[in-house]
Amino acid sequence: MAEECVPEDLDLKGMGEEELWELINDNRHRISLGVRPCILIPYLRQARVLSEMDEDEILSCHNLTNRCMRTSHMLDLLRTQGKNGGMALLESLMIHYPALYTQVTGRKPSTEPSRFSGLIKYSELTEYLVRAVTGMQKELQEARNEASKLRAHCASLEADISQMMEQEMKSRTLRTDNERIQRHLCSLQREVTKLKDEKCDLYIRYTAAIEEKSAVNGRLHELNLQVYQLQTELQNAQAENEFQRQRSLKSVCPESPQLQDEVRSLRCQLAKAEKLDPARQDILAQDLAEAIDSQVELAEQLRSYREENEQLLRDKKKLLDQNESLSLQVQQLTLDCKMHQQKSAVIQNQMKALQAERDQAYQSRDEAQAMIAHVLAEKDTLRCQLVELQEKVFSLQTKCSSTELHQSSEETEGGWDSLSSSSDECPVSSRRRLCRMDAINPSMVSCSSECEDGATCSMRSRNAEPPSPDSLRRRKEILYAESSSEAAETDSLLDDFVLLPSVVNKSMQTFGLSSRRRSSSHSLSRSSVPPFLMRSRPKAIRVSGRVLSISFQGEALLSQLAVVGGNKTGVFVHQVTEGSAAHTVGISPGAQIVEVKYEKNQKALRMVLEDSTLEEAMWALGQVAGICHLSLRPRQDDYEALLQQLQSSETSSGDSFYVRVNMSLPAGPGGTLAVSCNDILHVTNTRPAGTEDLWHASHVHPCQQLDLQSGTVPNYYRAQRLLIRAIEDMSFEAKKSEKGERVMTQNTQKTVRIVSTGRQGRNPLWVSVEEEKSASAESNATSAPKSCVTLMPYTLVTPRYPPVCRPVLLLPSVLGRILDKKLASWQGFQLCEPEVLSSSEHAAQLQRSEILEEVEQGGSRCYTLQSVEKVMKKGIHCVLPLGLDCVRRLQRSEIFPIIIFIGQSARSARKLRSKLHRHSQTEEQLLACSRSEEPLLDKLPCLYHSVDPESWCDQTSLLTSLRTIIWEEQKKIVWVEPDLW
Repeated sequence: MAEECVPEDLDLKGMGEEELWELINDNRHRISLGVRPCILIPYLRQARVLSEMDEDEILSCHNLTNRCMRTSHMLDLLRTQGKNGGMALLESLMIHYPALYTQVTGRKPSTEPSRFSGLIKYSELTEYLVRAVTGMQKELQEARNEASKLRAHCASLEADISQMMEQEMKSRTLRTDNERIQRHLCSLQREVTKLKDEKCDLYIRYTAAIEEKSAVNGRLHELNLQVYQLQTELQNAQAENEFQRQRSLKSVCPESPQLQDEVRSLRCQLAKAEKLDPARQDILAQDLAEAIDSQVELAEQLRSYREENEQLLRDKKKLLDQNESLSLQVQQLTLDCKMHQQKSAVIQNQMKALQAERDQAYQSRDEAQAMIAHVLAEKDTLRCQLVELQEKVFSLQTKCSSTELHQSSEETEGGWDSLSSSSDECPVSSRRRLCRMDAINPSMVSCSSECEDGATCSMRSRNAEPPSPDSLRRRKEILYAESSSEAAETDSLLDDFVLLPSVVNKSMQTFGLSSRRRSSSHSLSRSSVPPFLMRSRPKAIRVSGRVLSISFQGEALLSQLAVVGGNKTGVFVHQVTEGSAAHTVGISPGAQIVEVKYEKNQKALRMVLEDSTLEEAMWALGQVAGICHLSLRPRQDDYEALLQQLQSSETSSGDSFYVRVNMSLPAGPGGTLAVSCNDILHVTNTRPAGTEDLWHASHVHPCQQLDLQSGTVPNYYRAQRLLIRAIEDMSFEAKKSEKGERVMTQNTQKTVRIVSTGRQGRNPLWVSVEEEKSASAESNATSAPKSCVTLMPYTLVTPRYPPVCRPVLLLPSVLGRILDKKLASWQGFQLCEPEVLSSSEHAAQLQRSEILEEVEQGGSRCYTLQSVEKVMKKGIHCVLPLGLDCVRRLQRSEIFPIIIFIGQSARSARKLRSKLHRHSQTEEQLLACSRSEEPLLDKLPCLYHSVDPESWCDQTSLLTSLRTIIWEEQKKIVWVEPDLW
């Protein structure tokens, strides 16, 4: 278009300013698209049409987001310089963009001095042209080097492709060999199956041969018997025949002449017969020929019979060989049979012994059932006696109803004494003797093991729940239901109430008052049971899993017994006051308190103390009022071991748990420990001697689980109040100074970490429940606030020891994307690469929570858990180009990354301006990302490391400090919080 509009012999020097800029503006779009300002600016600066400020504005202005906008802005600045600006622009195009110059002006570029406008001196112009040519030659050489590198890379790729093809051919041959081997294996398996079938057939034939042999032996025995009988008969017949022959000879001797005559006559007839006629001879010859033919046939048959006999002999030989082999197998089977017979004999002996033990167990069970039946009969008898005594007691109450309160009380005491003295069957002593208790229906009472299962009704103190006024309220469980079944159960238990001697003095006063309102009838109303009456054995003593449940009057329970221990060892009874109700029912030192139940405000409450801290246990026992049920487990050996440790000062209590501090506390008088936010403390005593609101704790070595400096810290409730007060002060100062950052109050920097639980009113360390008494505003251990406070000054942590190099996560994420590749280029580090997943693999890994982050929303390239584990198996650090969301997914798989947050300020952001521009980021975006991600760090369940923005000066020093931090963090213990959200 320019070639058509501008004549060939056009002289640019002779054009006016408007005409020149009209020519440039006609091609403004083409110039904006094809020109890079950074190439033209040096010439324009030398021509003095652009200043240094103009250059900085063109290259660094945030509003100019692309090259076209920068070029257009440069044209606007040159327009302000008039004709000189336009001439300088066209001359720079002639030097650096000759093709574009031709398109704009229609003239061919030339480096003759006459073609330049004279804005630059000839010597300076020559020097500039030399530099431009040298730069172009360098660019050309770099392009050639890059092309050679690409060719070498292409050749290496082709070599790799050829290797891959060879490997593919090898894999194909291996697959074919594998298929052939598989087919051969299948054929061998079929042959083995056939051999097994033949072996089975041989076993069958051998069994049949044995059966035939046994049958032949039986038949042979029978034939031998028959032969013996026939031989005997033959001998008898021969003897008789000899006897008859001798007898006949004796009788025939007189008739011998006659017989001789007959013989002579017969001989004559025979001689005549020999002289027969020819016809008769022919007949005899024919008979002889027939006889010869028949004899030949018989010879043929005899030969065939001989051949058959030989075949039978050969078969017999084969059968004999088979018989020998089968006889060997028979011997082997005989040995196996004997072995099995011995085993069966041993098993039968064991069965006999087991049967004897079973019979003995049945006998023991029958004896136990008989004993239980006897005990139940005794219980029924005692129950009848109890009812009679109760009727006597209520009759005495009705007689005393007309007297005054004081007199009726005295008379009632006398009546009680007379009743106790007149009843010889129920003596009252200062300490009751142990006796068999009532059987309890399992449906009425819950076994102590149910306390183990109720995770929602009771939270374990091994989670280091520090107690305070309401700490153990979460252990309370409402057991009474507003149902008819409870009323029926209560009615069935009213027959088992008796008077307790430990409450006589107090209950008699109530007895006098209540007896005034009672009718004179001797019948007992189940809705008006006297308050001093209770079950003689109300769910009294039951043993379940070595846990002993005891019920007694628990008023001022801490004055009746003292406890020691904690969440690590368990809470044990240490001392029992002589003459107290606890001493009366037989509680002795050395028993572990597993559970306590009592009634308060028409509700039955239960507190599980099996794993509670000492402070929790003492608060729980201090809440007991009235009848209580203690579940005890005998652990005398553990109790004695704890006492030895306490006496030798190895430990100060049985408590031991680790917490993360969520606020800063200064050091104070009396050995108060100075702690900072995110410090790890080892709490070893929740009730130090002489204190009620302090814990004894120690700092923990960062690399080893060792206690360092020790001291006291506020307990959970007091620390919570200090945390709330600190937050209020910070809010007031923030409003006053109109800043949202941390403020200074009394020259002390208050740093807090606001942590709350996602469960309403429940968290691992503290739960506040409603207290109906409005007068509980005191600061003692029995008071509690009405509101449900979820701020947590301490959070429970558990140690982890990663066996391999931990992954590295750099924050804020905008800066992390820039530093990840630099950090991954060092030895011992590798960048996590995304994997390409199919739709089915993506769905499966997404369901298993193995996808850490998707490269593109809905795309197939994802960062997965397997890619991180693959790098970790190499023994190097995996650099994660991800955000904060991946931390919890990694921790579910027991992978704990090193989290490093690089603090940002306006000054530190300016140090990274060039790096940010290369990645199309701005300083404001970096600061906004830092401000948005920093509050999220407090919600992570693990510790992180912060880098001060003033601790580094450039990217190299920052990377060096990061490497040192990673090396130090790898050696540290990883402290992990439970997931509270």
